[in-house]
Amino acid sequence: MSLRTPISKVRGQGSAGSGTHHFWMQRVTAVALIPLVIWFLYALLSHMGGSRDEVIAWVSQPIVAVAFVLLLGAGLYHLKLGLQVVIEDYVHGEGMKLVSQLAVTLVTAAVGVASVFAVLKIAL
Repeated sequence: MSLRTPISKVRGQGSAGSGTHHFWMQRVTAVALIPLVIWFLYALLSHMGGSRDEVIAWVSQPIVAVAFVLLLGAGLYHLKLGLQVVIEDYVHGEGMKLVSQLAVTLVTAAVGVASVFAVLKIAL
């Protein structure tokens, strides 16, 4: 039995420390995705009737390849952050939560590496 009040037991322990960073990173990626998605939709519509060779020549331009890599990176990171919040909030078993988080991290990393490789293969 302790004579300390509940507030005195928790004072000074702080938070886990990653909540604010996670919140801001999700907002930063969302803001970064706005112009990237608008650019992507415009590019998709403007190259809709183009031949395969025209599209490959367009993606081969350095600025376009960089924009694609930025779109993929920001989009996949934003996806990972969002799924992490869903898993933390709605998956109740600690083992399943760990497996789900690991699966999300591995899948987004694998898709990211494969996507960047595909863009670089076209661009180079």
